[in-house]
Amino acid sequence: MKKRLRAKLLKKRDSIPPEQKVLKEAEIEKRLFALDAFKKAKSLLLYVSFRSEVDTTGYLNDVIKLGKKLILPAVDSRHKELKLYEVRDTSELVPGYMGIPEPGVRENRRATLKEIDLVIIPGTGFDVKGNRLGYGGGYYDRLLSFESRQLANADHHIMTIALAFEEQIGEKIPAEPHDIKVDIIITDKRLIYCNYPGAK
Repeated sequence: MKKRLRAKLLKKRDSIPPEQKVLKEAEIEKRLFALDAFKKAKSLLLYVSFRSEVDTTGYLNDVIKLGKKLILPAVDSRHKELKLYEVRDTSELVPGYMGIPEPGVRENRRATLKEIDLVIIPGTGFDVKGNRLGYGGGYYDRLLSFESRQLANADHHIMTIALAFEEQIGEKIPAEPHDIKVDIIITDKRLIYCNYPGAK
């Protein structure tokens, strides 16, 4: 079921005309940068967009210029996990897993979610309850579920935001107990507050 739904949503996302996609991405960027949680965040985990995802490449350096610490993931396919690194300039990015740009930096730049205020993640589809359909690898679910357990006793909630086109919002996304929900979904049409009452 997830596989069929993923293919359907990816097809819808891939079908957005390029000129319309640019306009939609501008609306998403505007909503993200205007969000209080984004303004207040001193450090955030972002992603480098791939294929028809909401394009983040245009504002990675903008985040750094705002004085925020930018953390980006690198895929460790051998251990099926994401490793996080601070990036100080996009010139530090190198081709990584599936050709996706990743931090080409040293181990002294390693980061954990404990030092991150805001997590921004991609996905193939979402529903208004915050259920997320990823790409099938489970990388973000493993990262966030593990780190959430580590942070459980620290009374520290890390807000999770998804960037998505309105075409990616489904009526119901099938979810399993280990699947991580997002707090806010930012689309080209609206802000969807899902799970975190303090998100506004």
